[in-house]
Amino acid sequence: MTEPRPDPARQTHLGMRPGELDGKWYAKYWNPVMAPLPEHIKEALSLGPQAPPLCLGLDDARALDEAAYQELENGYSLFDDGSMHVATLTYMPGVSPEMVDWWFWWHATETQRYKLWYPRAHLYAERPGGAGEQSAPYRERYVDGTSFVDEYVGNVPGRLAIRFVRPRSLGFDEGRLDPLKATAVCARVGFSDVPLDWGHLVHYVRRVDGGAEMRSRFWMGGCHVAPRGGASPTGELERVAEGVRNLGDAQARAMVVHCAQEMNHLAVFLPELFDEFPRSGSQ
Repeated sequence: MTEPRPDPARQTHLGMRPGELDGKWYAKYWNPVMAPLPEHIKEALSLGPQAPPLCLGLDDARALDEAAYQELENGYSLFDDGSMHVATLTYMPGVSPEMVDWWFWWHATETQRYKLWYPRAHLYAERPGGAGEQSAPYRERYVDGTSFVDEYVGNVPGRLAIRFVRPRSLGFDEGRLDPLKATAVCARVGFSDVPLDWGHLVHYVRRVDGGAEMRSRFWMGGCHVAPRGGASPTGELERVAEGVRNLGDAQARAMVVHCAQEMNHLAVFLPELFDEFPRSGSQ
């Protein structure tokens, strides 16, 4: 079970305050000016919710490891049980799957690193236990760990617990996930303030000409809502659960925009940041 995080006085401001990046070797990568939303995302949003049969089911997530594209690579769908499915495709020039695994380990141990990723939405990050085993492969440094993050999705703030799980738990053949060719970042999404999970995510990253592409999928709300770690149902837990069981068009559209913006922004600076990291002399 994910324990309540120890810092209730976490930051609640967007952007960087004066002095917040003093002494940080990565300070130069802070850029609050984000690129416009990609045209293929704008087109997907203009189409509105798509037919549920076009969506990849959670039980079939491993199909992202296949060469062919899915019916729905960009957009969203809404289901009768109140759940939603979101898909985005991000081309990342100069990026490798290894860099993405490194990023999911490196960024979560310090709020300022998390803010680099999405200046318009990210507020706070913490990983209990610190940076983990430094000699392990990058994926092993974050898998089986939990990141506590505060962020906006659209205009709604959330306090989340992102529990990273092994790709094989979602059916991926980990023998095929060579970090030089492909990786799959998989996680259970819940709240950090109450023991309730309410979604799953996969970011499948594979090499393509000139860099990599990230195929992101989210399954949230409805049947994906469940108490975490055997927590006993209570009135408070049920109240929170009811708030995420029935997700609608606004939430789905906000999630499409959020993922597209943060991953495109990450792609701008990740290759140079990753290349500089070993020379920084600091974790």
